Amino acid sequence: MMLAGCVEKMEDCTCVVRDLSYVVRIAQEADAKELSQVRLQIDGETEYLDREQGEDFLSETDFKELINEDRTEANRLFLVAESQGSIIGFSRCAGSDLKRLSHQVEFGVGVLKDYWGYRVGKELLQQSIRWAENNQIMKITLRVLETNEKAIEMYKRSGFKVEGVLKKDKRLSDKNYYSTILMARFT
Repeated sequence: MMLAGCVEKMEDCTCVVRDLSYVVRIAQEADAKELSQVRLQIDGETEYLDREQGEDFLSETDFKELINEDRTEANRLFLVAESQGSIIGFSRCAGSDLKRLSHQVEFGVGVLKDYWGYRVGKELLQQSIRWAENNQIMKITLRVLETNEKAIEMYKRSGFKVEGVLKKDKRLSDKNYYSTILMARFT
């Protein structure tokens, strides 16, 4: 059974799903080393993301810079999901420095495979939507691989609509090409 929503603040949102308790909170600089390791692991656990394991590697220093930058910009948000002191997933809303694009952010999420099915991604998304609504972000965009049907359905249930399709956008390990679906939600 899930305890829906935040307990009090976005920085400390406690969720319980079946036998798993986790907290969704804003990323801190102290998370950087673990985030580097978790991102690398996630990239090796799924083909739903753009990267293969080790590609576009972000070091501890890279994550510290991202976290600090995201904390100072009004149109950026970096969240982590933590269970028993370990990061199990994360999400980012990345906004643009360009004035004409400052009303929108691009959402991205990653959850360790052992924690799929515990609504971690959904809670990270819901917290990001609440943040956007409270911070005059008018549009949240995302990209999702056409084969990630569970994610597509979750996004649709959360108010996202398909805006376009990038045909034969990614070549996966089976040597076949797959499309990326572009989705957006207006707040």
